[in-house]
Formats: sequence, C-alpha cells, structure tokens
Amino acid sequence: MIDQDFILKSYNSKVERGSVKWSSPSNIALVKYWGKRKNQIPENPSISFTLSNCKTITEVTYTKKKSTEFSFEVFFEGEKNEAFKPKIQTFFERIESYVPFLRDYHFNIETSNTFPHSSGIASSASGMSALALCLMSIEEDLGVDYADDYFNRKASFLARLGSGSACRSIEGELVVWGKNKSTESSDLFGVRFDGDIHSNFKDYQDAILLVDKGEKQVSSTLGHKLMYGHPFAKERFLQAHDNLDKLKDILSSGDLKEFIKIVESEALTLHAMMMTSMPYFILMKPNTLEIINRIWKFREENNSNICFTLDAGANVHVLFPKAEESKVYDFIKSELVAYCQNGHYICDSVGNGAKRL
Repeated sequence: MIDQDFILKSYNSKVERGSVKWSSPSNIALVKYWGKRKNQIPENPSISFTLSNCKTITEVTYTKKKSTEFSFEVFFEGEKNEAFKPKIQTFFERIESYVPFLRDYHFNIETSNTFPHSSGIASSASGMSALALCLMSIEEDLGVDYADDYFNRKASFLARLGSGSACRSIEGELVVWGKNKSTESSDLFGVRFDGDIHSNFKDYQDAILLVDKGEKQVSSTLGHKLMYGHPFAKERFLQAHDNLDKLKDILSSGDLKEFIKIVESEALTLHAMMMTSMPYFILMKPNTLEIINRIWKFREENNSNICFTLDAGANVHVLFPKAEESKVYDFIKSELVAYCQNGHYICDSVGNGAKRL
C-alpha cells in the first residue's frame, strides 16, 4: 500500500455530533527504532511486544461547527491540559489530507493513562494510537464502511504521523514496523508479525520497574533528531536489520538464551546511541544500572530466563516467561523494589492490541 491509499475521498458531512471511545496499549520494542526520516519514516525496522495493562483510554466527542480552523480541547485525567495541544495541532496538520473532516468539527478529547505519563513507558505510543483509532471510528460514523484489516492499517498509518512507535500499538502480540528482508512489513504502518511464535513466547511477562516517574530530561523527538550525523548511525541501522533477522528465527525456535542476547544488546545499544550523540545525554539513572546488575546475577545463580530491556528512559522492563512468574516476582519484591521510586512497579504481560469501548 502507498500513502494515497489512506485518503478519505468522501463522507457524510451532515452528521452533527457523536462520541467514540478507545483503549490502546503501550508497547515495548525488542529491536529498537531510533532515528527517522521525513514524515515519520523509520531509519531502521523494529519489532515490539504489545502490552496489556499499560494503556491509554481516550474518548473523543465531536460537534459540527462553521469555522474552518482546527478546534479542539484536551482533558488529561479530568483536567484541561494545554501542554498537549501543540502536539495534537501538529498531528492534525500532518493527517488532514487523509482525514479531511478535521476542520468540520470541534473535538473534545478526554484521555487518561493507567501508567505514569512521559516517563519512558511509551505514553505517546498508546496516546496517539488511541486518538488515531477514535478518528477512524468517526470516519465510520460518517458513513464509511471499512474491512478490519484496512481499518487497522489506516489507524496505524495515522498513529505513526503522531508518534512513530504508536503504529505498533494497534494490534498484538508482536508487531513489526519498517521495511526489512526478514518479514512482510512497511515503513508506513505496523503489521502483526507473520512468523511462527514458539510457545515459550506466549503469555510473556513484563514487570516495569519505575525507577523515575518524572518527565524525561530529553524527549524522544529530540533524541531521534540527534541520529542525523551521528558517527555510528549507519552501523546501528544495519545492526537493527540483522537483529530482526536473527530474532525471527529465535521466536520460531523458542531459544530463550539467544532471545536474551538480542533483547539486552538492543537496549544497551539504544542508550549507547544517546551517550555518543552530540550533544550527548544519559537517561539511565544509578538505580537503573543497579537493577541491571542484579538481574544478571539472579539469572546466573538461578539458571533463569529473566532479562531486561529499556525504552528511552530510566525505567526497566523485566521480561520473563510466564513459567517463571512466581520466582521472578519474589525476586523483584525482595531485591529490586528498593530501587524503584516509592517502591512502585507495574505487572504487565503481552496483550492483543487496542479495543473499542
């Protein structure tokens, strides 16, 4: 498919008002996306687990108006939020040619998260995907009848124009984004992983240790821009392609030890790119490193398949098979919770994607 395939060509402009509501999850990348080209096109492919409990719930109420300007209000967890408006304004400007009814209506956007915002748990991914899904449901309210596959692809396409990783939050349980030699995929939208998935990776668990619940010092948007001219960018992009190729075979064979090598290497490489950009920056905290070292020690001493990954933040995603759920949570409670802010962590697992409410 090409971008012109997603242009809404006609709709019922006489619809006066309506309301739609979606829940959309965050996701955690196993092979990381870092660096993008114009129009939110990724420099390298990525693959992610869709989460289950970490999600954004968004309700959009729309009312017919006469002015031709974009008109919307944003409410975050019950309070009017002006800080979100510039990003949504930019989003609307990017998608207007595909969603031409945006200037016909005033939108009240009410949104909330089940997890801390802007702390490295991909809140932009769940937030923008939830909003994109609401807009797709409004398209259907305006008289368009879509097949499920097209609906999901256009929702992912729109979400990408708000936040790149948001395109991986529409479906589950594993989603690939970015053209590559290993899988059927696209730069324009995320697609469900088409390979075989071994039973070892079914019901995979993700305990998110909240090392720092505050807003990141450097946004992901800025971090992506710093890959332009980065001395290691070219090799990093090639590495991501190679790791996705290897991971496809690992997901099929069920090799947990090789899975751990790829996932942890990808996490550390992501942060290495941050630390070697210009200007350079560090999003990990001392407690992040303490947790990583304790995970390594626990894994060796207990012959465990526990591992970690990181997004663009200080928090640690602890990944493990469901078969190890009891002993890993005992370990978290006894040793790792002390390194979490206020002792907080989130129990999550692989999920199946967004839901209309």
